[in-house]
Amino acid sequence: MSIAANPVMTTEKGHPPSLFILFFTEMWERFSYYGMRALLVLFLTSSLLDGGWGWDRKEALQLYGIYTGLVYLTPILGGFIADKFLGYRKAVILGALIMTIGHASMALESSSFFYIGLTCLIIGNGLFKPNISSIVGQLYTKNPEKKDAAYTIFYMGINAGAFLGILLCGYIGEKVDWSYGFGLAGIFMLFGLLQFSFAQKIFGNIGLTPKAKAASDAADALTADPAAKKDAIVPAHVNRDRIIVISIFAFFTIFFWWAFEQAGGSMTIFANDYTDRTLSGGSASTFKWANTLLTVVPLIILTVVLANLFRKTFAKYSLSNIFLGTSFLIIWGIVIWMLVREFKADATEVPASWFGILNSFFIIAFAPLFSKLWESRLNPSGPVKFAIGLFLVGIGFAILAYGSYGIEPGAKTAAVSMAWLILAYLFHTLGELCVSPVGLSYVSKLAPVKLVGLMFGIWFVANFAANFLGGITGSYIDAITEKYSLATFFLIFTVIPILAGLIMLGLNGFMKKRMHGYE
Repeated sequence: MSIAANPVMTTEKGHPPSLFILFFTEMWERFSYYGMRALLVLFLTSSLLDGGWGWDRKEALQLYGIYTGLVYLTPILGGFIADKFLGYRKAVILGALIMTIGHASMALESSSFFYIGLTCLIIGNGLFKPNISSIVGQLYTKNPEKKDAAYTIFYMGINAGAFLGILLCGYIGEKVDWSYGFGLAGIFMLFGLLQFSFAQKIFGNIGLTPKAKAASDAADALTADPAAKKDAIVPAHVNRDRIIVISIFAFFTIFFWWAFEQAGGSMTIFANDYTDRTLSGGSASTFKWANTLLTVVPLIILTVVLANLFRKTFAKYSLSNIFLGTSFLIIWGIVIWMLVREFKADATEVPASWFGILNSFFIIAFAPLFSKLWESRLNPSGPVKFAIGLFLVGIGFAILAYGSYGIEPGAKTAAVSMAWLILAYLFHTLGELCVSPVGLSYVSKLAPVKLVGLMFGIWFVANFAANFLGGITGSYIDAITEKYSLATFFLIFTVIPILAGLIMLGLNGFMKKRMHGYE
């Protein structure tokens, strides 16, 4: 069935409902990933008396780097498997199922099941991550000018999931029990799997197995406009130039994520050991109300998006909608329980994992603004967007360096203001909006049609390098702090991204020429 023949896929204005099916599928997968990631280093470094494994920081950050790195390495294989054998939709479903098993294994907390769980998450993510992004891009083959905005909306789903996952899994893991935090991540991975599985027909012939896709394309070709078929043929040198551009973007994204991904590693340690998180009296009350607004307002927005999707799709995809609606009822229940529990407490200790939600909150708050900017006449070129993103992440670490300037070399604890972390997350988020959704969009626009999944896989290999190197670099936090200072450690992540941004600006003209119409 062609896309045009599917009335659910078409809209007169804005974006199709199918984008929001992907939005919520990705949201629950990111809930599970970031919920688990928020707990990983804290669980490993917590003492045995607190239910953790009592690892030192270096060991924990190295495992964190290896895990988050491999999560971005397997997508190249997952993209290849989808391109050649499974198709994007089956790859997404299989990946989600394997990840659900992985989260369930980690909830058991035994050493063997813990590592089995991590392995399942790495493999499952490889099948899931590149292929759901590929489906998003293929929704816009006839209007590629909307891709930047579509990927920014999709990115809101990513960060809505990250926001809720870090908030709820982090809170339950730190305040109640680690196994419950890990288990909660798996429950919502399952909901994401179910709601996607029962709404597949909304995608028409997008994401089918290669054999089924070929048969569908052959049928569509009988009625296709010959001129349109001719326009679809891209010269080989154009494809080669565009692959070069994707490669340059992928290389420079390493510098961004190498710094940015300190969020789950060294920045979590900074929040846990060097930040004053104990509040009482008026400050505790202020935080409780602010946290309530921070939690409830985005959840209301997501519920409105959910209601709009129900209105457009419930008649044809009721079972998918029921699973999605049930997941939201559970989320609302957990959120209300958490907020009531905190308001009953006299004093408040802000969980170290809580700061991670700021990134996702700022994404949800600022993504609509950036989406409109990318569709306006002020829209800068891709390389300029990347350069701005690199500058902003560097500024965020400059703020942390300044905030930690007074901490003595070698100090294992301190109590600096939370304001420095909040500001750092703000600048990091603004930088992320200039790099990540834009990068996904450019891979989708520039990649040869038959190699879209593979190109997304290569894109995620750059993320593998960034996460692995970020974890290894972060593991030197104690060595650098003891010899120099914590401020010096954060300045490393200030200088290198800014230098990379300056080089990217210099490459702007070279890259624009090789995009052949996509700027």
